[in-house]
Amino acid sequence: MDYASIITLEPGKRSGKPCIRGLRITVYDVLSYLAAGMTVDEVLIDFPSLRRDDVLACLSYAAERERHTLVVKA
Repeated sequence: MDYASIITLEPGKRSGKPCIRGLRITVYDVLSYLAAGMTVDEVLIDFPSLRRDDVLACLSYAAERERHTLVVKA
């Protein structure tokens, strides 16, 4: 999924954290709810302004960041 049109970064919004479609809902918010065991449908009920594609964009964004993570030995 191409998350670039869904995940936004705005310096003055939520301390510049990646948000969904300019809303004040961060990628972290969505991922933490999923990690806590909520289903996608439960997240969508709690955040009625979100769509299923928004949740998938969060997962895609996180996967892309993980792909670029490097371990540096001290």
